[in-house]
Amino acid sequence: MRQFLLSVVLILASQAAFAQITGKVIDAESKDPLQGATIVIKGTQTGTISGFDGSFKLQGAKAGETLQISFIGFETMEMVAAEGMVVALVPKANLLGEIVITSNVIDVAKERETPVAITTIAPSEITLKVGNMEFPEIMNRTPGVYTTKEGGGYGDSRLSLRGFTQSNTSFLINGQPVNDMENGWVYWSNWQGMTDVASGIQIQRGLGASRLAVPSVGGTVSIFTKAAEVEEGGTLTQGIGNDGYVKTSVSYNTGKNDNGWASSFLLSRWSGNGYVNGTSGEGWNYFAAVGYAPEGSNHALNLSVLGAGQWHNQRSSWVSIRDYINFGESGVDRKWNTDAGELGGEEFNMRRNFYNKPLATFNWDWEISNDVKLATSLYGSAGRGGGTGPRGGNFRNSDIDLYPFNIDLTKHLLEDGKGAASRNPDGSIDFDNVIAVNRGTTSPYTGSISGFQGQLIGSNGFRNDGVNRAVLVRRASMNSHNWVGGISTLDITKDKWRYSVGVDLRSYTGFHYRALENLMGLDGYYSTGNANSAGQIQNVTISASPFRNTGLEREKIDYFNTGIVGWQGVNGLIEYNNESSVTAVLQAGYSNQSFKREDFFDQPANPISEKKNIGGGYVKGGANYNLDERSNFFFNAGYISRQPLFDAVFPGFANDVNTDLQNEEITSLELGYGFVNNNLKVNVNAYSTNWGNRFISQGVSLPGGIDGTAQFKDVDVRHMGLELEVDYRYNSQLKFKGMVSAGDWKYTKDFNATVFNDQNQSVGNATLYVKDAKVGDAAQFTSYFEAEYKIGKLNFDLAYRFVDGLYADYSINNTDFLQPNNKGALKLPSYGLVDLGSTVRFDLLGNSSSFRVNVNNLFNTLYISESNTNIHRANESAPAWKGIDYANSVWFGFGTTWNATLRINF
Repeated sequence: MRQFLLSVVLILASQAAFAQITGKVIDAESKDPLQGATIVIKGTQTGTISGFDGSFKLQGAKAGETLQISFIGFETMEMVAAEGMVVALVPKANLLGEIVITSNVIDVAKERETPVAITTIAPSEITLKVGNMEFPEIMNRTPGVYTTKEGGGYGDSRLSLRGFTQSNTSFLINGQPVNDMENGWVYWSNWQGMTDVASGIQIQRGLGASRLAVPSVGGTVSIFTKAAEVEEGGTLTQGIGNDGYVKTSVSYNTGKNDNGWASSFLLSRWSGNGYVNGTSGEGWNYFAAVGYAPEGSNHALNLSVLGAGQWHNQRSSWVSIRDYINFGESGVDRKWNTDAGELGGEEFNMRRNFYNKPLATFNWDWEISNDVKLATSLYGSAGRGGGTGPRGGNFRNSDIDLYPFNIDLTKHLLEDGKGAASRNPDGSIDFDNVIAVNRGTTSPYTGSISGFQGQLIGSNGFRNDGVNRAVLVRRASMNSHNWVGGISTLDITKDKWRYSVGVDLRSYTGFHYRALENLMGLDGYYSTGNANSAGQIQNVTISASPFRNTGLEREKIDYFNTGIVGWQGVNGLIEYNNESSVTAVLQAGYSNQSFKREDFFDQPANPISEKKNIGGGYVKGGANYNLDERSNFFFNAGYISRQPLFDAVFPGFANDVNTDLQNEEITSLELGYGFVNNNLKVNVNAYSTNWGNRFISQGVSLPGGIDGTAQFKDVDVRHMGLELEVDYRYNSQLKFKGMVSAGDWKYTKDFNATVFNDQNQSVGNATLYVKDAKVGDAAQFTSYFEAEYKIGKLNFDLAYRFVDGLYADYSINNTDFLQPNNKGALKLPSYGLVDLGSTVRFDLLGNSSSFRVNVNNLFNTLYISESNTNIHRANESAPAWKGIDYANSVWFGFGTTWNATLRINF
């Protein structure tokens, strides 16, 4: 009997041990697999999560038991367990994995469907890992991406993609372009609030899937923000970090009511002393959204406003390696800032950035019929702010000659003794002495301008009537703008075909001027910057604050002009999708850009330029083939004719249109392969992009003392590379991810040009010797590895990033490249960084909560993140740091930094 009972127990135990249910979780609408869905036996703690391909294996589950399946943004479902079951979850909103898409106007790429190389960063990763890092740094783990903090002030970071700068990469927020319409740049200090409101990031490398009027060269970075949330709730977040960093955020969602209305709000404040000396800052981030989508309606509306008003001190003066050694703390003091000092016992810096750029967006999605949809987005932004800096002829007075020009501080101060009277023993600036010198060396005004007699007046050049031109004041260079635009796309689906036609309209006016910000002890400033006036004394100052009057309607000095840019674009798309194995797409677009410049100060004889219209366009296409449920191949190719930037249309700050304008021409080809199963996902792609038809003007000296200008046309550069991404989940507790990106970015040949003299006569020929010169300022080889381990409600993650193939930032119109045996681009030392993080989740007074700690650059590695100069060592005995000549001006990367965040959901 005992033996019989024992046998029964063993049989039952073995059956339980081998009991399992396998299945797959998909999106009920798109049929795409859902990675990371939770599957639990109802009433128990037994569960698992779906793999990369949506499949799952639930140990201990038996047919007939009830399972609960849930995923962020989808309706939770209960189903009876069955072997091979397929769970189709219904989305609450338009989603891409964890990412909520707020409007159908956004061009979203999908794996195994859209034929482009993509990397998607989930909102949970942004929330956990950004902390007090710069927002673009979360993308450093993406193939082809290289970001740095540049000078180190809050928001002063930059990003390059496949070796192309920010001005050659498209940045979108909810589908709206945010690259500056004059110079193409993105100022991340204007978007500090992205850390709080981003619901995901998708990096489309190469041609991308965007249908904008002017597509990108390097790629498209699409940032999705929160919308009016369907569920009611809120979040309170408190963060702290190194160097006095503090951030407090609160958000609340009303949830969707019976009438279809929903709203969401967020407000946060941050402040900090800055890692680099003299770079403190503070700001407010704000977001509000109201949505309307009644049940049964074919219309969905969403209005949102987001922005980030901030100010922060900067490190703008270049710092040589020997400056880092000779000033500040002993050794290489990477926190050293030539611009920093004190005034009245408090931090003061001639360089301060301040800006407030609210972005308002209205999205309207209309489902005209089952096959026809119209998506429209209207947006507007009124950015106000700029940056401060020194003004005046202070170089004429050695006591306040503080800022080196084309030399480093070591030469300027230690060797030449300039500015020593206003520098402290550690090299920082004594701005109290600057005020004393300004006042002590200025005589009372004796001129004819009424109301200022007897006062202390300074200038930049005027020196009569007691006016002192050897002074130092703080000016503000303003770059405000008014920007409106609209994007609309009509999509028609017919069987396996999709047709789309769209418009992209933008209108931009940029206001560029200088105003007084701090008179530094003087009573007024004599301005001769307006050519329409013989000169005037000004004593009205603005405040370097994002929420105060920025002087657009007040007195100005030095310059005042506006740039007026208009974009009008149309685009079309044809796509074939058999919903199983083949997707093919063809896109084309044409755009007209109009440029106009008005100068109120410097060109009285030609105050308004003619309006210059320049056409451009693109055609691109590709296909994806799913070999089976595991493997897919894709390719894409395209041609872009891209219009020049504003400064190329109006060179030399003049209103005369450049007669040598030509569109840049970009051709691109890319191949890719993907593999996915339950625990492994691999993506590999190879690309080749040729950026050509560029124009470079270079002054040259010919034999016999003849000087002239060489105009090099058709300059081109080729960017080739191979990229690999791998995600591997060992089990439900341990997972790995990694990437390798290897590029070969270089100029393709030497370029010849005819040299012309001042009378536009041909006087000879010149050659630009740049064949095989490497593209600088972005790492051509990067790799990243991360391991994450979970124990209950505690997570640990450890990451390592390696950088190599990083060359100095240089311009090929440097005179060095006129010599046939030049040394080319300066290669910087490779480096590797380790980051560590941990998250614990818990209940706090009945509220779901978490606590996160990040430690970046764990081992305090000393490394150069970029070099502003291209100086090669003259010989092996020349002083150098890891082979880099001491004379080079570089930015060292940050040492060990940390942040900790408590998040409470209610």
